[in-house]
Amino acid sequence: MNHLGRALWITGLGTLGLLIVLGAIDARLRDTGGPSIVPFELEFTSESARDSLARWGEEGRSDAKLSLGIDFAFLVAYGTFFSLAATALCDALGWQRWAFVAMLPLGAAVADALENVALLLTIGQDGAQPWPLLGGTFAAVKFALLIPAQLFVLAGFVVWLARRAGAASARLR
Repeated sequence: MNHLGRALWITGLGTLGLLIVLGAIDARLRDTGGPSIVPFELEFTSESARDSLARWGEEGRSDAKLSLGIDFAFLVAYGTFFSLAATALCDALGWQRWAFVAMLPLGAAVADALENVALLLTIGQDGAQPWPLLGGTFAAVKFALLIPAQLFVLAGFVVWLARRAGAASARLR
């Protein structure tokens, strides 16, 4: 296995592992009667943020801070994984004109880090502006950059698998 392959496995497994941990924390947040972290990311207003903070209570606030702290590792993992995956697929499929897609997850990770800081300040400042607005704005940028990259990787992986299956089928004839 080459260096790129190893890096994809390591960052992919890291992304998956951290996603599982974040999912468990999200379940605890929902158990408080408040939202999970993604709806909180997109609240934008002080009123919405304060409502979520009140429904979470102190335990939920602690869980949200934990989730946001772990998300700093997660954003490095997913940003690296999806960037490397896009690069590997462009190379494997001869799609060099699409190589710019590899930058999108890195931009998403930067937006995610800024979002996390704004959300931690939202919690610490009891929903005071400008933090919910900034958190929501950076979250929207993150999703606008990350979702197209994820769809590109998914589509590229399907094309790569189809080409491999076609090549294997041709060898059997």
